[in-house]
Amino acid sequence: MDTITQNQAASMPRIGERAPAFKAVTTQGEINFPEQYSGSWVILFSHPADFTPVCTSEFMTFASLEDKFAEANCKLVGLSVDGLYSHIAWLRTIKDKIEYRGMKNVEVKFPLIEDITMEVAKRYGMIQPGESSTKAVRAVFVIDPKGIIRTIIYYPLSLGRNFDELYRIILALQTADAFSVATPADWRPGDDVIVPPAGSCGVAKDRMEGKEEMKCHDWFFCTKKLDKEKVLSTITRKKQ
Repeated sequence: MDTITQNQAASMPRIGERAPAFKAVTTQGEINFPEQYSGSWVILFSHPADFTPVCTSEFMTFASLEDKFAEANCKLVGLSVDGLYSHIAWLRTIKDKIEYRGMKNVEVKFPLIEDITMEVAKRYGMIQPGESSTKAVRAVFVIDPKGIIRTIIYYPLSLGRNFDELYRIILALQTADAFSVATPADWRPGDDVIVPPAGSCGVAKDRMEGKEEMKCHDWFFCTKKLDKEKVLSTITRKKQ
């Protein structure tokens, strides 16, 4: 690994670390990140460039889902290395001219960060030279109300994001925190959740006999029911 690659890898934030702080100009005014978002979940995401088709489809989708994310106490913040005037012109074009998959007159109300110096993009490892040295990849950072990075996803320039998955991640993380559980593959609210492994064979036996209303497939793999409405009401209550 050469020195540049080593330095880049060392600078990339990791899950469980505090989100790197920065102040920036956005389409919604200046922001102080992540301090001003304390108490809310945040999806900070980057896109390669304004006036590009994949990015346009993503921004229309994010904007259309903003209220849904807000109901889960999650705010959206976008970023690219374009300037503020480019951002404004692009978002106006989206609203005035673009119709896609039934979406039209879409107004992007969440902030889009100007990052022409690439300072923020580099701080978050969004510039990956193997993909592009002049554009940010499609990075996604899910940050919790305490400012801690909980999920990181990187997509290449050619691949649009899966927004159902991004929403599922928010619900799953909040459920794991609220109920001290883990969520299995493809989990959705209402599905069984995974409970921590038993500390001893005796505890496992108790669980297998139903004393805690759990199903143990083996000592290390136990699940239990978690009502969908209970999950969703907890998430809504936390927002308030």
